[in-house]
Amino acid sequence: MAVGSPENRDTWGSKVAFILAAAGSAIGLGNIWGFPTQAGRNGGAAFLVIYLIAVAVIGAPVMLSELIIGRKTQRNPVGAFKQLAPRSAWYMVGGLGVLGGVLILSFYSVIAGWTLAYIIKAVTGAFRSEIDTAALYNSVSGSAVPAIGWHLLFIVITVWVVLGGIRQGIERWTKILMPVLFALLVLLAIRAVTLPGAGTGLDFYLKPDFSAVTAGVVVNAVGQAFFSMSLGMGAMITYGSYVSKKDDLVSSAAWVTGADTLIAMMAGLIIFPTLFASGFDPNVEGPGMVFVVLPSLLASIPPEPYGGLIFGTGFFVLLGIAGLTSSISLLEVGVTWAVDETGFSRKKAAITLASIAFIVGIPSALANGAVPWLTSIPGIGMDFLTLMFTIFGVFALIVGALFISVFVGWYWGIENAGEEVRANDGKFPLGRTWAFLIRWLVPIALAGVLINTVLQTF
Repeated sequence: MAVGSPENRDTWGSKVAFILAAAGSAIGLGNIWGFPTQAGRNGGAAFLVIYLIAVAVIGAPVMLSELIIGRKTQRNPVGAFKQLAPRSAWYMVGGLGVLGGVLILSFYSVIAGWTLAYIIKAVTGAFRSEIDTAALYNSVSGSAVPAIGWHLLFIVITVWVVLGGIRQGIERWTKILMPVLFALLVLLAIRAVTLPGAGTGLDFYLKPDFSAVTAGVVVNAVGQAFFSMSLGMGAMITYGSYVSKKDDLVSSAAWVTGADTLIAMMAGLIIFPTLFASGFDPNVEGPGMVFVVLPSLLASIPPEPYGGLIFGTGFFVLLGIAGLTSSISLLEVGVTWAVDETGFSRKKAAITLASIAFIVGIPSALANGAVPWLTSIPGIGMDFLTLMFTIFGVFALIVGALFISVFVGWYWGIENAGEEVRANDGKFPLGRTWAFLIRWLVPIALAGVLINTVLQTF
């Protein structure tokens, strides 16, 4: 019997454990700064409304489709497509997800590693009113040894969790990390909305003005809804492959989608009141907002210096946890493939793929000023980390999700997918609605996001 065969495959200990793990996969650094950044650049509350609609009609159907493929086959993304579409090229969609997971981890761990450095900075009292936040950021991300060191440390932590397997590793730690993440979000949001002047930020974030909505705002909202849920790379296929046939896939997908959306919205309740209370423009790019602007704001939270110590530490612990729960799933996609398809042990697969991610990620770690030509690649004009993000963190995910929706909606078929959903109790709530969305609206919307992204990038 093969090492990764369905007969001896591990499963989640409970439905709650799966929801926490899958939500942890979806919830990442993009939720904490990606969503607030996009909302700040696209009108605040009006963007939020469109985003919520996009989550419901685009993100959730793709989420459910990935879970259906995973549970039906109980295989990794490559093996799943091989089983459902034998003697065809569909397995390449799964291969793109596996490759994308490892390569996204290569640069994701660089940024997540910065959060570890900032936790230490916050705990040791570096967040003071006289802090030069730009210099602090450069000392962490712009110097070769610290940047590579924090990148390596985050990779090691990720491997340590994944080595424990589904129940003793991923499930065990997400049961701890996700409640802590949510508790920190609540505490930080309460403090943010009670800052003097926070009301202006709340108005910007919660009172929509649709007069400024353009086609570009709509496309950006659709794109953010998709990106924030970690779809298109097979993570949900992988996590779905460990789901019991007794579990309700529709409610599971709804819980994961809801948790991911709630976290993004709560991040906005932290970011916008804090920015407006200090008189900052909400139109600030992601890393600059989190690692340059926010530390100076956190340092000024009364009473000084304890406000910066407590609030700053809490925020970057939150960011680090969000990064870790996502990096675990990035590595797990490749590990599951290696175990299923090559017969590797979990230990050998995790260490091998993490080592590849670390080595490939070194240029990203050096791309923030440590090596000039990596900071601005000749002929391209962007830094290496941004280039990797654009190729694998944007285009590969859109293409992956587009093909998944076409595969489920048209090739493998709505009827086969529906049969898997009904395997536990014979029911498929909103099945016809899902069928219409995954066959028509989702592919059209993702094609629009892809075209728009190409035009914006080139």
